[in-house]
Amino acid sequence: MRHVLLELSFVGTAYHGWQVQDNAVSVQRTVQDAIERITGVRAGLTGCSRTDAGVHARRFFCAFFTESAIPAAQLPRALTAVLPFDVAVRRAWEVPASFHPRYSVAQKEYAYLIHNAPQRDPFLHERAWEYRPPLDAERMQAQGQAFLGKQDFAAFCAAGSSVRDTVRTVTNLTVERRGDLVELRVRADGFLYNMVRIIVGTLVSFGAGETRLAPVEEILASRDRRRSGPTAPACGLYLDRVWYAPEWETAGVPVQRPEENERTAEGETDRR
Repeated sequence: MRHVLLELSFVGTAYHGWQVQDNAVSVQRTVQDAIERITGVRAGLTGCSRTDAGVHARRFFCAFFTESAIPAAQLPRALTAVLPFDVAVRRAWEVPASFHPRYSVAQKEYAYLIHNAPQRDPFLHERAWEYRPPLDAERMQAQGQAFLGKQDFAAFCAAGSSVRDTVRTVTNLTVERRGDLVELRVRADGFLYNMVRIIVGTLVSFGAGETRLAPVEEILASRDRRRSGPTAPACGLYLDRVWYAPEWETAGVPVQRPEENERTAEGETDRR
């Protein structure tokens, strides 16, 4: 039995998230269908994260066990040929049976795109948050630095989540404007339900000049979701990068190196 790891990219607009759901199209089920067409057997498929409806991924990892003799190097082309246009397999390789695409993760990085202009951009439809009022990206960046470090993010977790441990470690957060596009990036060892989207909504409120919100440090300390800003739309969110624990380097997967955090810092319950 072989254990095959796939690296995917997908546009999440047409999907109700990664995970299989009754009466809804998911990325997981779509990839399972493709694997069944190519190998002749329906395989269980484990993903590195549970993205929500409408969320995209530039780099997403998933793994399955198979008795198929098809070489891993041939799977990206074969699977992509039978997948919809909005899902592609970038790479495939064999990994040890003990490797887990979710629980072996060391860090993830999400990107969030905001198109900040008076008029919408049709090329960014469902790919970015179309936000009209002017945003002060520098103020967003300044407030965002309060998220760095190991902290309790209960105030930035969607209501109704069953997770008990709300402590996460954010190692990098940047907000950068490039013309009409404002991009936020946040890297952490794990994320709570809607955590990135609530962080984005909060920083956008600051960037738009909102004065009723307390400083981020006070919101974090309150552990009260009602104190933070709105939840940003899913359409602007991308799972951008994933790193695994260093012990998996010999398996050929991308691993997290301490020096990479040092460069960018110049910053299982429900590890989403």
